[in-house]
Amino acid sequence: MGTMKPVIFGMSGHVLTDDESAFFREVRPTGYIIFGRNIESKTQLRALTDSLRDLHGDDKLLVMIDQEGGRVARMKAPIWPEYPAPGAFDALYAKAPISAIEAVRANYAALACDLAAMGINVDCAPMIDVRQPGSNDAVIGDRAFGEEPSRVAALGRGALDGLKDGGVLGVIKHMPGHGRALVDSHHNLPVVDADEDALAIDLEPFQRLSSAEMGMTGHIVFPAWDSVNPVTLSPHIIQHIIRDKIGFDGLLFTDDLDMKALSGSVPDRAVASIAAGCDIALNCWGKMPDMQEMAERLPDISEAAQVRLDRVRQALPQPDSILAEQQSEWAAKRDSLMALV
Repeated sequence: MGTMKPVIFGMSGHVLTDDESAFFREVRPTGYIIFGRNIESKTQLRALTDSLRDLHGDDKLLVMIDQEGGRVARMKAPIWPEYPAPGAFDALYAKAPISAIEAVRANYAALACDLAAMGINVDCAPMIDVRQPGSNDAVIGDRAFGEEPSRVAALGRGALDGLKDGGVLGVIKHMPGHGRALVDSHHNLPVVDADEDALAIDLEPFQRLSSAEMGMTGHIVFPAWDSVNPVTLSPHIIQHIIRDKIGFDGLLFTDDLDMKALSGSVPDRAVASIAAGCDIALNCWGKMPDMQEMAERLPDISEAAQVRLDRVRQALPQPDSILAEQQSEWAAKRDSLMALV
């Protein structure tokens, strides 16, 4: 396949421009991420993802999206169904834990069918951050599966399994935990002052799901571990907390490098994140000058990251075997179980 650059790129619109096609063909990024600006209709979106695979001659090219359910959804109604926020399954778990796990698995299987039909094979979900009392609900809130770490892990596992049932692989996020953040890392840099003993709660779901194929960092400073660098740029946290303490050996993405939590230019951030130990830099906004500079400055994908990427590619489900009838059955099962709330 030749060498790749350790970066996921976004695109500017509904179709690839000539400049994008020429650039992507030459650079060979690890994959792409879809946003609302890339979506007009089902036919258009499938044509876009097909064009990306055709560009590289690679049926297992990573094509990603943020589709959590609730307020985080790039593929929206009325073209696609609305899916409940993760917090809805927390409410069901309080009454009927086994039913909640079955419901969350069915929900994400149905959701994955929508993605797979559009040629999308990676979902940046589930979010397994543990919501903390007093945290900012605008940041996490009902995006979380709850405040109890074993419950979050159980529902997160159901979501991962459901995504795979429907033909998609999930990405656990935001390592090592975003649930205590008081500010939104899209706009400001969160600093979490909890000590290491308290942070064991945040780590637990990630430890329980450490076998996941993919994970994502958060742009957060944890002075208990590194008083200077946010997670994405911290060699200490990436190696000693994410890799060693959590035990995660999957493919590690940064969160979006355009977010205002980070300082310096986006290419500077990308280079620093890879140097810190992230496997893949995530650059979402399709800004050609930034992408060109990253392509010039980033090294080729590392041997360790390539091994992890190869494992991901081997694990990718075969979505052609997923039928519309199965999606309807999964959605009906979810609705039946959710009626218990």
